[in-house]
Amino acid sequence: MNFFTHIMHLVGSAGVAYVYSSQIRDPLTRPNVLAGFQLAESGSVPFLSALSQRATAEGDDWLAEKLTKHASDETKHGQIFAYALKQLNKQVIDFKNLPETKTDKPTERRRSPFFAAFFEGYSQEQLNPDVIDWQVFMASTYILELDASKDFARMANVLPENELTSRNLKQGMLSIAKDETAHAAYLYEAMMRRWPRAEVQQLIDKWRSRKTSAVLAMVSNVVQQRGKMTSLVQDRVSNDSELVAA
Repeated sequence: MNFFTHIMHLVGSAGVAYVYSSQIRDPLTRPNVLAGFQLAESGSVPFLSALSQRATAEGDDWLAEKLTKHASDETKHGQIFAYALKQLNKQVIDFKNLPETKTDKPTERRRSPFFAAFFEGYSQEQLNPDVIDWQVFMASTYILELDASKDFARMANVLPENELTSRNLKQGMLSIAKDETAHAAYLYEAMMRRWPRAEVQQLIDKWRSRKTSAVLAMVSNVVQQRGKMTSLVQDRVSNDSELVAA
């Protein structure tokens, strides 16, 4: 990683940490942040499960086992965020029920400037779990997991402890941070098992630079939107079983 990229990474990381920490500490913005994390964590499960099956088919049982555990952890993380939303009487919005406009498709509305920049040059087909280059998956996910472990720990530490819901969320996020650290560790080991140390370092530097550019793209988008965030939550709707239990 060159010096400029290193500095921009530090600046970008500090900015993201500040924004997320501020939003999760604020009771008004906390539900939307939790919903975003729930969607991201739960949404990665099918991808990781498919990669595990591919690793098994390719004869790498060690990697398949790690990926299966990773998918299980992400399922648990999604449940932690869903429970935190439930305690706030909120739930993730049902995107299927959102009205469509003539000029805006749901997939376009939810397209992430961050991931568009992070995976610039790669088509959606190239990122399919059946064909994605293992170097692309391992190095990119290593960077995301490593940074996520630090971000979740920072956010957990700004949560107040003077009421139950915040204390529960803090413990849950610290647990998630620990899992993300373990994910980064196995991904690094997976790369070291396949490629020379120098090549692994080059991969890490490459995706660190991409992450830095992606963070800047995300910040630029927030500025253009004047800080407005798409709502990802709605008031919680009790299901029939809960009504009967009540």
